[in-house]
Amino acid sequence: MIDLLAVSSTMASVFTVAIILVLVIVVVTHRTVIENRKETIHHRTVVMLYITLFVMLALATVTILMLWGYDVTDYAGQLISNLAVLLEGSVPKLVGTLVTIFVTLAIYKIIRISLFKLTKLPGQNERRKTTIAKITLSISKYVLVIIGLLAVLSVWGVNVAPALAGLGILGLVIGLGAQKFINDLISGFFIVFEHHFDVGDWVEISGFMGEVIDIGLKTTKVKNFRGEIKIFNNGSIDPVSNFSRTESLAIVDFGIAYKEDIAKTIDVLNQEMPALVNENENLRETPRVLGVTALASSSVDLRIAAKVTSMTQWGVERFLRQRVKEILVKHKIEIPFPQVVVHGVSPTKNTP
Repeated sequence: MIDLLAVSSTMASVFTVAIILVLVIVVVTHRTVIENRKETIHHRTVVMLYITLFVMLALATVTILMLWGYDVTDYAGQLISNLAVLLEGSVPKLVGTLVTIFVTLAIYKIIRISLFKLTKLPGQNERRKTTIAKITLSISKYVLVIIGLLAVLSVWGVNVAPALAGLGILGLVIGLGAQKFINDLISGFFIVFEHHFDVGDWVEISGFMGEVIDIGLKTTKVKNFRGEIKIFNNGSIDPVSNFSRTESLAIVDFGIAYKEDIAKTIDVLNQEMPALVNENENLRETPRVLGVTALASSSVDLRIAAKVTSMTQWGVERFLRQRVKEILVKHKIEIPFPQVVVHGVSPTKNTP
């Protein structure tokens, strides 16, 4: 005979696994769609997708419970009945909690919007404003969370005075046991308020050069040319080199043949250099021909230097090398290249 109970249990297991697999596929697809279209997708669409996902999860849960013989209707009725009894005595507290959460979120939103508008105001020190805005928003978030939590506890009848005293003692214990953490926080304050560097500055810390993408109270994030992001504890940032405070210097070395007239070459370059300023927006001055830097084995080496926008020297150097080569070719000034002369020895007659 066929065991109907075993068959029923097997079918329930199969359907349960199938429902779980479908849910996994839906969740992965849902996340992929949002991540791939996060820059163009509308906020309302995101909300609707999350609501749809929540409904599917609820229906799947109910279906699985029914497959395994649970009386969902009876359980839901008991839950609603208990919830109604609970709400009757907790309405004022719930209202107070919701009001506290709403006010806290509203204050945070106002601070965030105000800081965002502040960073968008035209004027100098835009990087400085962005840095201070990030730090202020971070501090505000933590302060509002603590105050909101204490307010909610007070609404539900918890005496917050002992909690505040406990927080003070806990803070003392943490301070004694986490001196490095406190050191990072203090260093973070000094970095921001002494204006060591700002978000967007190019710095070098412990041999790692890159752009500062985020400054927090505890850590600083730096991204290099390769896209690698390194996180430094603020207490360990010593020393630091900031390349964004002054203009950079582009230097180009090149060689001409020994037979060429050095004075004529320098005069030609000096005549052509002023026009290059209009060709490259990062040039802050007319490139200067500094003169001869070396007498190499097959060339006389000269150097050109120019002040450029901070951290654009590599691109400007590539541009200058191309234009210098074109100028030298235009005026028929030879650019030498290494040559090797091999002298052959003819064999003698007495050679066996």
